[in-house]
Amino acid sequence: MKIVFMGTPDFAVPCLKKLAVSSHEVAAVFTQPDKPKGRGYKMIPTPVKSAALEYNIPVYQPISLRKGEDAENAMKILHDIAPELIVVTAYGQILPKEVLELPKYGCINIHASLLPKYRGAAPINWVLLNGETETGVTSMQMNEGLDTGDMLIKKSTPIGKNETYSELYSRLSEIGGEVLMETIDGILNNTIIPEKQDNSQSCYSPMISKAMSYLDFNMSVHDVHNTVRGVTGYTTMNGKRLKVFSSEISDCNLPSVPGTIVDTERFGVSCWDGVIIFNEVQLEGSKRMKTADFLRGRKLTEGEKLG
Repeated sequence: MKIVFMGTPDFAVPCLKKLAVSSHEVAAVFTQPDKPKGRGYKMIPTPVKSAALEYNIPVYQPISLRKGEDAENAMKILHDIAPELIVVTAYGQILPKEVLELPKYGCINIHASLLPKYRGAAPINWVLLNGETETGVTSMQMNEGLDTGDMLIKKSTPIGKNETYSELYSRLSEIGGEVLMETIDGILNNTIIPEKQDNSQSCYSPMISKAMSYLDFNMSVHDVHNTVRGVTGYTTMNGKRLKVFSSEISDCNLPSVPGTIVDTERFGVSCWDGVIIFNEVQLEGSKRMKTADFLRGRKLTEGEKLG
């Protein structure tokens, strides 16, 4: 099958790599434009572009597929390629109807949730923020709606009780590659029965904001823990910003004022209904480190208040 792949971040790379080493022809890759990064504002290619160049796949980076000269040029390229299938994985652009209807087999999307739950931009964050115990990847026949197309293949996976966004992101990206190849095989062998989404079961996962990372210790210990897992939490310590990258819920409750350090050996902080243990932190002006290493260079004081 002749395929055009559209994707941008690390999440999409396993899908592209599986296609690149398969018997299918990846005729082109579409990805977002390079962006400036770092102090020198050096233009950095997207992860998908870097992967495509490793396999000598032509790369196109239109600013938009919907309007302007860029969109016109992109449509001409797509018509010239005449792909039988377009695969979309975290591309970051909404496809116009003309693109959706161009390939023989349409456009399929690899989405990081068990649809119809968690449609939208940030499904991995939200399953963690909401304390879900299971998630997965769904392949979907794309239509003009936002993640509303017919479901093709689903693959579920349990979520670890302390699993963080970065850990789950990596696992789901690999599962996404497996689901993609199964989906293409099913399309070619005509063994997939598309399933309509039940809109009454749907929920939306909007973009994440920085404000959501603030740790409010007046919340339940489970909510504080899920904030750390889902978006990386932060608080303040002696006037400096303290990021928290991983945590766990203590099996012992030491009642105290919320936000108070109650366990100096494990960096345990009181919430309104329990104690959260910080496992990996970064204090402003220092580097990210395991809490055990952090505590070697800093003595905590029981009763010290965070936030």
